Amino acid sequence: MQRYFIDEAYQPNVQLTGEPHHHMLRVMRMTAGAAVFLVFNDQTAIKAEITAIDSESVQLKEIEKESFIRELPVKVTLASGLPKGEKLELIVQKATELGAHEFLAFPADTSVVKWDNKKQQKKQQRLNKIIQEAAEQSHRQFLPHLAFLASEKELVSAFAKYDEVLIAYEESAKQGEQAQLVQTLQNATLGSRLLVIFGPEGGFSPKEIESFQQAGAKLCGLGPRILRTETAPLYVMSAVGFYYDLLND
Repeated sequence: MQRYFIDEAYQPNVQLTGEPHHHMLRVMRMTAGAAVFLVFNDQTAIKAEITAIDSESVQLKEIEKESFIRELPVKVTLASGLPKGEKLELIVQKATELGAHEFLAFPADTSVVKWDNKKQQKKQQRLNKIIQEAAEQSHRQFLPHLAFLASEKELVSAFAKYDEVLIAYEESAKQGEQAQLVQTLQNATLGSRLLVIFGPEGGFSPKEIESFQQAGAKLCGLGPRILRTETAPLYVMSAVGFYYDLLND
């Protein structure tokens, strides 16, 4: 059943225009009596029935609230040093499906990508669309947010918002460090905010590692294999999903 994210607070009777209306009418060819899921910006999700639809708007009424909880009990933010090509698109799409709460993108010391404001705005629009489509497809109850940061300094300043900050660091993986991610998940409480930072293709510079650690971040290995910049965030989200969805079900 099709799912739509609505940028307003929950209400049992809804009138929609704009993109959701266009998609229901022109793409899905829906008519009165069709049922959809609606997710409001307060994370309330309902099953709703179309009572009327025309060229201007669609009217819907609540059938029932969605009771099944689909969100992870911890809020995981993934911060990626700007990678090349379409790798960031892959990260946000798949990590949204896996339950990521938020995405940050920042220019790391070894980032090759350089975007001016115009290109960055266009890129952000595309990424937001990918996130929304992935959230709808995976039946999320929360629409993840994406922000572009201007510098490493801005990223470090944001550390205070999180309960734990981890650095996915290949040197830790080479040295066999395997405990930090597990320990962090074991110590997390309901609603904890976890930030995990990933480098671009060239990894992190020693200066960046020092800066992150001085601000309270902890080094974290992701198993014995060295992962690509687009693979490491998906490894983390899969590990978090296993820990909460399956291991502690």
